[in-house]
Amino acid sequence: MHTLNLGILAHVDAGKTSLTERLLHTAGAIDAIGSVDDGSTQTDSLALERRRGITIKSAVVSFTLGTTTVNLIDTPGHPDFIAEVERVLGVLDGAVLVVSAVEGVQAQTRVLLRTLRRLRIPTLLFVNKTDRPGARYSSLLTSITERLSADVVAMGTARDLGTRTATSTPYTGADPGFTDALTDLLTRHDDELLGAYVDDPAGLTHARLLGALADQTGRCLVHPVFFGSAATGAGIDALVDGITGLLPTATGDPEAPARGTVFKVDRTANGERTAYVRMVEGAVRAREVLRFRSPDGRESEGKVAAVSVFENGGEVPVSSVRAGRIGRLKGLAGVRIGDSVGAGRAEAGYRHFAPPTLETVVVPRHPEDRGALHVALGRLAEQDPLIAVRRDDLRGEVSLSLYGEVQKEVVQATLADEFGVDVSFRETTTICRERPAGTGAAAEFIGTGPNPFLATVGLRVDPAPYGSGVEFRRAVELGSMPPSLMRAVEETVRATLSQGVHGWQVTDCVVTQTHSGYNSVSSTAGDFRGLTPLVLMDALRRAGTRVYEPMHRFRLEAPTDAFGALVPVLARLGAEPGPPETHGALCTVEGEIPAARVHELQRLLPGSTRGEGVLESSFAGHRPVTGPAPRRPRTDHDPLHREEYLLRTVRRVAGRTPPTT
Repeated sequence: MHTLNLGILAHVDAGKTSLTERLLHTAGAIDAIGSVDDGSTQTDSLALERRRGITIKSAVVSFTLGTTTVNLIDTPGHPDFIAEVERVLGVLDGAVLVVSAVEGVQAQTRVLLRTLRRLRIPTLLFVNKTDRPGARYSSLLTSITERLSADVVAMGTARDLGTRTATSTPYTGADPGFTDALTDLLTRHDDELLGAYVDDPAGLTHARLLGALADQTGRCLVHPVFFGSAATGAGIDALVDGITGLLPTATGDPEAPARGTVFKVDRTANGERTAYVRMVEGAVRAREVLRFRSPDGRESEGKVAAVSVFENGGEVPVSSVRAGRIGRLKGLAGVRIGDSVGAGRAEAGYRHFAPPTLETVVVPRHPEDRGALHVALGRLAEQDPLIAVRRDDLRGEVSLSLYGEVQKEVVQATLADEFGVDVSFRETTTICRERPAGTGAAAEFIGTGPNPFLATVGLRVDPAPYGSGVEFRRAVELGSMPPSLMRAVEETVRATLSQGVHGWQVTDCVVTQTHSGYNSVSSTAGDFRGLTPLVLMDALRRAGTRVYEPMHRFRLEAPTDAFGALVPVLARLGAEPGPPETHGALCTVEGEIPAARVHELQRLLPGSTRGEGVLESSFAGHRPVTGPAPRRPRTDHDPLHREEYLLRTVRRVAGRTPPTT
């Protein structure tokens, strides 16, 4: 029995979850097809998903097609939940990208296929909703070729589009047009196949072409396109044949040491944490002690209390999960998304898509819920680390990173429904970054000046190349302080850089410890954790920092005669468009725009283009802010609030006297 871990991906409302239901029914895993509208689907199990009719969390469901066990992973289509898609990509053997026959290629469709191709994940295209009014065939194929990939081939024809009787008929070797199209596509990527065709066109049989198609699909060179309807079942049999015949199944030695990846974490009804693991090699057994490690090098271990796998539309307990399969492990209390299990090495983060560029402050409507809010947000961060919960203890505020307003609404509803915490949000703002503009150094010495801590700390901050992150170095002897005190300085440096001079996270810098000293009798790690932020912020202030805002690369398509009205709109929003390109009645322009203005451009576009404008955007990095740098609320270790910080901190240091100011 082979295993195929299959992802279903799409732009929102393309019919991805409906296709999942149809595949389950076709395989005999369910007796009746669920409906997204009435909330009866297998994979949209959350109450909030059923109410809103969208997928919010990825879900795994399994069924059997011939000799292949398919673990199907249904992913969200809304761009606000792209982090769920990101975590799934690393565990897939293949994917089906769903395109609506009515709406056609949409912005998220392009982002997804670009990512799938970059990661070399074999992908089939399924054009859904051929039964809906406005469904297209030839013009949509042209659009797919122009806007998605030229390496596609239609695997069948569709008739009676736009009606409930729409049908899809697979091509065969008797269709000369299909044979010619397949030959033309496949010989582009295979010189041997091209030579065989030149020598003897008749010798290039249909069977050989199909074999070459499976090979090139498996190497993500080409993408077969299937037409049909998840609602009526048209074209589903052909798609099933494509899934089992064209996509490669999982590989991996079940006898090798265990190695796998955690791509999802949730909790059972009784609060027990569970980890969804794709096993690459070996096996994990119930009641064994399992080691796991995070991308940042953290290592832990835990005893696997129970193992279950997905079979025939449900979940069943088993004694072990083996190579190629997806299992659910209970009992690993410290496990997190992105961890490797067993002998594997965790990848340094996913980052296939843009990071969140928005943030908001969460405020409990009832002050007595503050503690419950912190617990609830901790649980949500387990399931979605990219929300990056941050606490400002001085102001009692909690902020979250977000992809968009819909995600904020979902967080609010989840906190109310699952945790009983009613919250409101401050205005959503853009997440900026700070980078040192030069070099700065500072030091504080035991018994000198206003330093109330039994610690000597000196730090120098230097700028580093873009994208390099934060590096900590030591220019002091390792033996000059106990390891615990050295560790306290480094950990505090990294924590302090979460908010710099202007309040934003500081990145792309090298921090070097230049001075160290301690009292061998009385100094504690608390002294160094208290002093380090003051020294580091002084060094940052002397180095100077620049604030960088996130930018998006955009592609805008609009009627040529409407482009003139768009020019002042783009200028007002701070966009930097390139020269427009005209193709008949359509005009296309690409450029960059501040991430904070993308939603406004989307809102203004219909009115400026008679509803015919199409906008695509993707994260393009950061650029320096021109004009006054936007500030976040000051931090508790900010130099401008030095006295307030010292008064608060020294109270935690027994026997110390706050400095006079």
